[in-house]
Parts: sequence; C-alpha cells; structure tokens
Amino acid sequence: MSFTITEENDGLRVDRVVADAFPDFTRSRIQKMAETGCISVNGKAVTKSFKPKVDDEVIVYIEPAEDDVAEPENIPLDIRYEDDCMLVVNKPKGMVVHPAPGNRSGTMVNALLYHCKDSLSGINGVLRPGIVHRIDKDTSGLLLVAKNDLAHVSLAQQIKEHSLDREYVAVVYGKLKEQEGVINAPIGRNPNDRKKMSVINTNSKPAVTHYYVEEEFNGFTYVRLRLETGRTHQIRVHMSHIGHPVAGDAVYGPQKNIITSLNGQCLHARLLGFTHPVTGKRIVISSELPQYFEDFLRRINR
Repeated sequence: MSFTITEENDGLRVDRVVADAFPDFTRSRIQKMAETGCISVNGKAVTKSFKPKVDDEVIVYIEPAEDDVAEPENIPLDIRYEDDCMLVVNKPKGMVVHPAPGNRSGTMVNALLYHCKDSLSGINGVLRPGIVHRIDKDTSGLLLVAKNDLAHVSLAQQIKEHSLDREYVAVVYGKLKEQEGVINAPIGRNPNDRKKMSVINTNSKPAVTHYYVEEEFNGFTYVRLRLETGRTHQIRVHMSHIGHPVAGDAVYGPQKNIITSLNGQCLHARLLGFTHPVTGKRIVISSELPQYFEDFLRRINR
C-alpha cells in the first residue's frame, strides 16, 4: 500500500504517519515492519524515526503477523447484489467487518471467505480480503465487497473522487436548528485518546457530511446523512461536534443515561450508488430500516 505525505503530516516520524494510515495496526508492529525493511520512502527503506517530507511517497509492504489468518466460516450473509466482480452485503448491527485482536472469528470477512472461496481481492491483505470500505461494528447497513483487484481499485477510486454515493440514516439527540446543512470539519486522531477520532485542525483530513431532517420527536431527530468524504467514525464525530450525537453512541455521545437497549449507535448505512467497474452502468442499492431502528423510532414516537 502506498500514500503521499501531505502538509498535515509533514515532519512527523514515519511510524506515526503509518499508524495514522493503518489504525488497526499496533505501533509495535509498525516499528517491527520498519526494522525488517517493510517501510520505504521514495523507494528507499527507512527506519522508524525517519521524517518524510511533503510529496514523499511512503510504501508499506504489509506482512501478515504469524497469527493473522482469517478462516472461512459458514455464516449467513444478507446479499443485496452480486456478480462476478463484486457484491453488496447488508451487515447486521454487532458484526465486526474484519478480524482484529479480540474478534478473530464471526466477522464479515470470515463469512465472505466461506461464500466467495478464493474470489476476493487481495489488495487489503489476508485479514481484509475484498473489503473496499468499512462500517463500525455497531453500525448496520450496506457494505461494498470486491471479488478482484480491478473492481477494488475502481470502487476505491470512486470513493476517493466522491462519485460513490453513501447515504445513512440516524436518530440523534435534540432538535437541529436548520432542516438541512453541511458539516465541514477536519477529522483526525484524538491526541488524548488514540482509539477515538475528533474534529481537529492538526494531523487531520478534510471531512464533509450533509444532513437532512426527516422527522422530529421529543428530544430526538431522525436524520438522513450523505457522506462526501469517508473518515473513520465521520458521522458520529460530526454529529457530536455540532451538539447532536447519535443516540446510543457510548463513545461520542453523553456518558450518562446511555441508551443501552440500542446496543450501540442508532446508525444505518441505507444506500450505496456506484458505477459498475466493468459495465460502467450506474447501480443504486438501498436497504430497509433494520428492526432495532424501527423499534426505537416507535419508542420515541410514543
């Protein structure tokens, strides 16, 4: 995998820059990768403390850890679209997308390996085969999966160019002042908690979320959200930033009286629109509201 150094990470140690680019990897693993020559800048292997400059190209050769092997598992999948080069899966709340420490089995990748056999793109390595983009464990909804590298590159490029439509729905706390609006606020790692993201001006990336009020309730609002960018936890961070966190979000929402019955945030990836990597045809896939979401809407409507 490769990326170019921007002004936001100019002058930072290369192990820090790679850690920001690959948040699932521990810092110790990244430092070991540097020691074994798996990290290079402009074609030359560098040490973990090397500081690349703007426009330098960082290349990371991802060697799987010894225990990093995802096994096929016969887990039912809710497939909404499939052909020879890709598929769209409706992920349930509570399912992790790919194996990670503490979640080695029962993930979407384990299920995909069983369903697709060897027909998954290898761009993201052995732990994330076919995964073009991710959604959080406790977010439900539509997920793109590539069966080959050609499809993966095409879909990833559409995300980068903002030509891939991604629409979510959520229930958030409070009543928004405007019926629709745009949140344009950069997102980066929270300097005080590396597991969280935050709106921050340093070491961050541009992030834009469009929101539209669908229905108002006592203390809550049902909103539709369209992603212009796709940063980690973007919707959750942005809605919290404007004072309307997603209901049930124990990380970015209120720390008292958390709505535990939701088992996580009330957030659903409802729609995907993309250009088919081979045919060039525009395809739009939508998903109905899951049961937990409808139950919560009925509850706050009462």
